[in-house]
Amino acid sequence: QVQLVESGGGLVQAGGSLRLSCAASGRTFSAYTMGWFRQAPGKERESVAAISWSAGSTYYADSVKGRFTISRDNAKKTVALQLNSLKPEDTAVYYCAAGYLQRVETMTGDYWGQGTQVTVSS
Repeated sequence: QVQLVESGGGLVQAGGSLRLSCAASGRTFSAYTMGWFRQAPGKERESVAAISWSAGSTYYADSVKGRFTISRDNAKKTVALQLNSLKPEDTAVYYCAAGYLQRVETMTGDYWGQGTQVTVSS
């Protein structure tokens, strides 16, 4: 069992930055692929970024490549998403997810956080 709690969302102007954090509980955090997903109003949830248990592999959606960076700290059981050069179309609820031994490219998530709102104004 893994419990996830996100923080760091908020309102920011276009071009600005935010840093999302996700704190996990559970003894086997390092065995989980971690990822960030987002869901905008009226749209399906989509994968934004994912990172393997060792941080040796990462995945980014084309829409965020070069702007977002995912990282993890297994000792602290945290995963972060740095969001730079934000655009209004990045507005969504962002969810942290954990997937047991899942591939970063096809991660679907076994456990989910409650989500944190990111709003980018134009």
